[in-house]
This record gives sequence, structure tokens and C-alpha cells, in this order.
Amino acid sequence: MRMKPWAAVAAAVPLAAGCVAGPSAGPASATAAPETLSAPAATPSASASTARTARPPKVPAGTTASWLVFDRTKGKPVATRHAHRKFRSASVIKILMAIDFLERNRQVSAADARLLKIMLRESDDDAASTLWDRGGKGAIVTRMARKLRLSDTTPPPATHPGFWGYVSLSVHDIVRTYRYLLDTAEPRVRDIVLGHLREATPCGSDGFDQTFGIPSAVPRPFAVKQGWSGFGTVPPVRCDARAQGASISTVALRSRGSGIPDLGRPVLHTTGLVGKGERYVMAVLTAHPAGATWSSSVRRITGLTKDLYRGLS
Repeated sequence: MRMKPWAAVAAAVPLAAGCVAGPSAGPASATAAPETLSAPAATPSASASTARTARPPKVPAGTTASWLVFDRTKGKPVATRHAHRKFRSASVIKILMAIDFLERNRQVSAADARLLKIMLRESDDDAASTLWDRGGKGAIVTRMARKLRLSDTTPPPATHPGFWGYVSLSVHDIVRTYRYLLDTAEPRVRDIVLGHLREATPCGSDGFDQTFGIPSAVPRPFAVKQGWSGFGTVPPVRCDARAQGASISTVALRSRGSGIPDLGRPVLHTTGLVGKGERYVMAVLTAHPAGATWSSSVRRITGLTKDLYRGLS
């Protein structure tokens, strides 16, 4: 099997990769920026500084978490925690990759349409790597960050240009991206990207179970893009068998100075549109203790997401 760019790091450093991302640089980095959510072009700005759920979810010990929920009916954020804290993107970056590709290519071949489909629905990494290379790697991120005015989204460091999962981003920028698709993007782009996210498969193409977070915590219908990294390239139990408490070995690395958030810690991210009429735009990003199992990490993020959704009025 062809080695994926983000997994190739194991050849140089002993990192167990995954759908690619790791723990934060520390509490200080989580609160360095004000928790505001600027609006996409042609929509009013909204402050998240006063947006809180009645009972904010309790973050498990050893877990780093950020979240942001934007209520499209009220036109403002209704729940937020560390909105500008940066995480490794893992596969969440595939949303921006798809937008960039479609906006640069008005005609899409059948082969490219399939790449977009499996990248977004099954979180296929080989498809993502193909589009990443063709789009100019980090130039994709630079273009999208400028166009969508994403304040926290940056390309992977120069030492890892092919590692699309090492893009840095925040819940603020993820929510802003979904709002761009809903409110600003051409209907063709919106319908293709969100159409695939509404049909996300339970299993990723690599055999990992994609039903953590939103799919397990929120009633249907929903549109989701998940992300995971640091759990190895092979699931402990393939998706159709469902892992229950399986042990996963990960090697902790120091992230300081690498320019890659949480390098060495496994991460799980759940993002999407939820609620009746896709009322809410939700993003929950998490980094877990080094060596954490897949099943324990899934329980943490799913519990957080469930509590967050329950707290919405």
C-alpha cells in the first residue's frame, strides 16, 4: 500500500499517524486570542465573547478541547471555548481542499469527481494527497485563508510540505468555512461539498469508524467532516466490527518548535451542520493524552459533543 504523506514521518521520526493531527502547546496557547467569530463577507459580524451554553460540557482530565457552535437562526455563536486555539487539522482540511479545487476548476472530470466524493464521504487520504499535490500543497491553504479571511489557518511547516494533516486551524475558522459554503460560495460548490458531507459513510476508507462525535451524539439529519490522527494507520478493529477498548500504541513526541500543534498526541475532530434545517454549525476539536486508545478518545469527544448539543437552547 502506498505510504501516505502524513504517515511517511514514521520513516524519519517515530510518530504513529492517522487521518493526521496531536496535544496543545499548553493552556496559554488556548487563550492567546479573543474568542470572536467574524462573519463571512456580506454577513454581519457576531461576537462569541458572551456566547455560552447553560451548562458547558466538562472536559475530561488530560484532554484539550475547543468548540464553537453558531446558531444560524439567531445569527450568532451560542457556545464557545477557546475559539482561536490552533490544532492540527487532520482530515478536516479536506473541506478547504475541495472548495479550492472546485473554485479553480469549473469543469470536473468523472475521475476528479470520484476523488472528491471518496475524499469527503470516506475521508480517503490517497484522494486528498492527489488533490493536495495538484493544487500546489500549502498554496491551497494560503489561497483559502486569504479568500475566506481565516485568521488561524496556516500551511504545514516548510519541513513537512506534503503533510496536509499538519495544517493548523481553529474552530473559529472551521465554522467560518461552513458559513462560507452556506452563504457565499457558488451554488455548484456548495451543493457538491455539502452534498457529500451529508452522505458521509460510517466507515473511513482506511477502516476507522467515523461515527464518533456528531454522528453518535446528535439526531439525524446532519452533514459531517471528521478528522483523526495519532492512532496508527490500521484500526485496532475494523469499522464494521467496532472497537471496544482496544489498545493503541502511540509514541509521544515533543511538539515545541516543530510548528505542528500537539505533535505526538492523538487528536479527534468532529465538525458539521446539525439540527432541524441545519440550524447549527458545530465544530469540536480535541487532543488526547499520548498513548490514549481509540475507544477512550472516542468516548471523550462523543460525550463532549452530546453534552454540548444538549445545552443548546
